[in-house]
Amino acid sequence: MTEGCKTAKPTAMLSRLVLTDYRNHATLSLTPGVGLVVLTGENGAGKTNVLEAVSLLAPGRGLRRASLGQIARSDGPGGFGVAATIVDGVELATGTRADAPERRVLRIQGAPAATTALAEWLAVLWLTPAMDRLFVEAAGGRRRFLDRLVLALDPAHARHAQRYDAAMRARNRLLGDPKSADPAWLTALETQMAEHGEVIDGARRDAVALLDDRLAVAPPGPFARARVALNGSGDDTPLLDALRRGRARDAAAGRTLAGPHRSDLYVIHRDKNQTAALASTGEQKALLLGIVLAHAELVAERRGARPVLLLDEVAAHLDPLRRAALFDRLSDGGQTWMTGTEDALFADIGADATRVRLG
Repeated sequence: MTEGCKTAKPTAMLSRLVLTDYRNHATLSLTPGVGLVVLTGENGAGKTNVLEAVSLLAPGRGLRRASLGQIARSDGPGGFGVAATIVDGVELATGTRADAPERRVLRIQGAPAATTALAEWLAVLWLTPAMDRLFVEAAGGRRRFLDRLVLALDPAHARHAQRYDAAMRARNRLLGDPKSADPAWLTALETQMAEHGEVIDGARRDAVALLDDRLAVAPPGPFARARVALNGSGDDTPLLDALRRGRARDAAAGRTLAGPHRSDLYVIHRDKNQTAALASTGEQKALLLGIVLAHAELVAERRGARPVLLLDEVAAHLDPLRRAALFDRLSDGGQTWMTGTEDALFADIGADATRVRLG
């Protein structure tokens, strides 16, 4: 893996979570323990909202990818806050102010920080019902899923991705106005894209190889075993050369057509040798869950602790055999947040779980 992975701080779990004016929650304070955190309640009680708040304690736009202005409570003052303590005592806080509803603020131990710094303290992975079609929809969703997996292993991935995206947006703007485009500035942007793009691609390939190796030795069980690979976006031309040669093409297309933002995560059902896109809906769910569980174990080995898992309504879509197997896999350590409308779905979970009824 990259140097960022070697020097990363161990991942941690939340010991306190406080929401202020967050969607339907005017105030909510939780003290989750180690292991399973079970949130139950009727539809609309705000269970997924809590998971979304936790997901904002990692780089990115969270599990809903919502705009910040949508998150603040509709009848509140305008801003929102998410504050958390992780088990080693580090305080994380993020949110917006009423006078700047689309500007996210982050503080770590009370000091301002970039959102990419969150990856050094907390690794968070999630599965939501919206991801059920991950294998059959556009590649963008699979790239985001893959980058979340990579980020849990390599915190530096967020910084490289942010800088690559910023350089690409600037390049696209310049190509859109060729009369004023400065060739030297284009070259500088393409150099930056190539530098960060090669690191991004390398980190993805490392993570996919490690994950595929782990999935290959997993015993057959209730969760379908996947084989994973990274599909590239073209030939082996160095990215800097491809960008320079592709200026006219990219200007005509209105976007950059070469680079790691064009790659895709390829998943097949290992035991059936069938692409995930052709698997049944139930098999796709099992493949996705199997990937996340195997990856969590991989992160535990590499970073010293499991990532925080957010599983939204997963138990409701599993038969009793797979549900019992899931709870057994999750009992090995780490912190997993789960939601459901019915308490009975979690009857087999031990008494040491944190249980919260919302609504």
